[in-house]
Amino acid sequence: MVTDSYDSLSDFIAIPRIDGLALSPDGARTVLTVATLNKDATAYERALWEVPATAGATGDPVRLTRSAKGEAGAAFTSTGDVLFTSTRPDADGDDEKSQLWLLSAHGGEARCISRLAGGVSGIEALAADARAAILGAHLMPSASSLEDDARIRAARTKGKVNAILHSTYPIRDWDHDLGPAEPHLLALDLDGVPAEAARAEVPVAKDDGDAPTPYPETLPRPRDLTPQPGLSVDHRGVAVSPDGSTVIAALSVPVGRSSRTRLVSIDVASGAHTVLADEEGVDFVSPVISPDGASLAYGRGAKSTPAGPADQELWIANLDGSGAREIAADWDRWAASTAFSADGSALIVTADHDGRCPVFSIDVTTGEVTQITHDAAAYSAVAVDRTGAGLVALRATMLEPAHPVRIAFDGTVTRLANPAPAPEVSATLTDVDATAEDGTRVRGWLLTPPSASAASPAPLLLWIHGGPLNSWNQWSWRWSPALAVAQGYAVLLPDPALSTGYGLEFIARGWNSWGHKPYTDLLSITDAVESRPEIDETRTAAMGGSFGGYMANWVAGHTDRFDAIVTHAALWSLDQFGPTTDHADYWQSIFTPEAMVEHSPHHSVAEISTPMLVIHGDKDYRVPIGEGLRLWAELAEHFAAPDGSMDHRFLYFPDENHWILKPQHAIVWYETVFAFLAQHVRGEDRTLPEVLG
Repeated sequence: MVTDSYDSLSDFIAIPRIDGLALSPDGARTVLTVATLNKDATAYERALWEVPATAGATGDPVRLTRSAKGEAGAAFTSTGDVLFTSTRPDADGDDEKSQLWLLSAHGGEARCISRLAGGVSGIEALAADARAAILGAHLMPSASSLEDDARIRAARTKGKVNAILHSTYPIRDWDHDLGPAEPHLLALDLDGVPAEAARAEVPVAKDDGDAPTPYPETLPRPRDLTPQPGLSVDHRGVAVSPDGSTVIAALSVPVGRSSRTRLVSIDVASGAHTVLADEEGVDFVSPVISPDGASLAYGRGAKSTPAGPADQELWIANLDGSGAREIAADWDRWAASTAFSADGSALIVTADHDGRCPVFSIDVTTGEVTQITHDAAAYSAVAVDRTGAGLVALRATMLEPAHPVRIAFDGTVTRLANPAPAPEVSATLTDVDATAEDGTRVRGWLLTPPSASAASPAPLLLWIHGGPLNSWNQWSWRWSPALAVAQGYAVLLPDPALSTGYGLEFIARGWNSWGHKPYTDLLSITDAVESRPEIDETRTAAMGGSFGGYMANWVAGHTDRFDAIVTHAALWSLDQFGPTTDHADYWQSIFTPEAMVEHSPHHSVAEISTPMLVIHGDKDYRVPIGEGLRLWAELAEHFAAPDGSMDHRFLYFPDENHWILKPQHAIVWYETVFAFLAQHVRGEDRTLPEVLG
């Protein structure tokens, strides 16, 4: 069944996608990071493109960079140069570590301007009025210098040693191991960058065991602002003052096996640290500094407990931390991003809101909140035009991936040139809602194929989002409803209890009670949608990943109304998940012991009567592979036939994490899911991918 261009998975993974935006200081140029499929269709390569950013400007996108390794993390310096990170080899070497590169505003070739043995992990902040950069990098804890760091790394490489000795928790995060190198913040004076490219070797250990090659004198030497940090620079936000003299960072403070984050001011010249805000049981996050360098805005949130979710507050203070006060205290939304307006009179924030993620303006004096955008879209990477002429951002909807736009303060949205336009999705998008059993409004999106009608109703796919503090409000390349619509399914994307964008009380309805209100909310909105004439209520399936996978498991054990269930990277046994996930301190702190038992799906395994497709990646540290293995073992224990066969299936990825990211594996994922749904929902015999053997 071919309905549109999204019917072809190979075509889908080949669609270029935008995943970064930076705006020049004069507001005239936008640099976009565009990911494209490589030649063998097994990875994405990223390049930087420039498009005009002023309203009404004409001109085609221009590609700025081209390398086999790709580029990422673009940002503008105060003088209009573009900085980015890349593992591309320099003309003088073939180092595989990501380094910092500079592309001059005057043109010419990009130049590598860092030579850290462990590479640069990212550009953390750039001064608005000075040529100063704050970089993230990982250094060995026993290293006394950049050269010593290179020596220790070389010894590990030469000895083929991968062992890591830990003395603190956690030891891994999401999909990667932590250590032995520790995160640091480094200051870099860009005025020290030579006008012309110069030979600058990466520090390496010499074969005779002597000191390694010195850090090149031809490049500005990064200065460590966080010596001996431990894991404290696993930060939650970094800002630098316009003149480059002061860094404000949300740094981690160990608390047993947990942590909290506090705001620390770092004097760049001396390296001195001053704590600005620190409270037990509270996280201070996402600092931003006003254009005049006088004010500081940040987020403040108490730790959540089983009693309920904590609110996420916005605060304003002087740059030294004095005069701190909360603003917009009555605004029942959580800021996802924050920036000062060009004149510093307002905060420009984005926040989930009723299935969208609009842009808001918050007056820093009165706290008055004004919604700027009002369309059915989600905005991200919002950049403030320093000239005062509005904003530039990435805009996405449920039917269109991220694309660059300019936003006027009256709410007018103007599309900019797009180097990565996506094919149109042939679907009808409908805002749907229902009344939950407690009278609460529950809403979501319904996507239906062009063929769906009362005469030819479409089978329904209930797709449950992860998080759980999340919302279906924009396009996802990883979880793409467009592909299911192209297969002829109507796709329901609901926001049940625990979803963001509906206020704190809506989240609290499902807190410490995942199997109650979130579950009944899903059934209520499914009932409402199944009553629509274009929906075939006799052919239905449910699926989800992460928390959505938890809910799929819960659904499987508590109703037989669906014909098939797909559960990806799913929590199965909460008593097992809690202490084995990468950050057990959080997950075990938000449930009571009783709720961990009452709401664990594994207790209902014997009640499952619906065929399940279980999917898991072995490198998933957020929901460890043990959850999938135990689910599969218990399905086999209860349902395996004498010959060992089952209607259930287990799709296993040895080298993928919580998300299935490799393009060739994404194809296998969707082909397997759609074959499973075709068999059990539509009674079709669909061939599985040949590459599965």
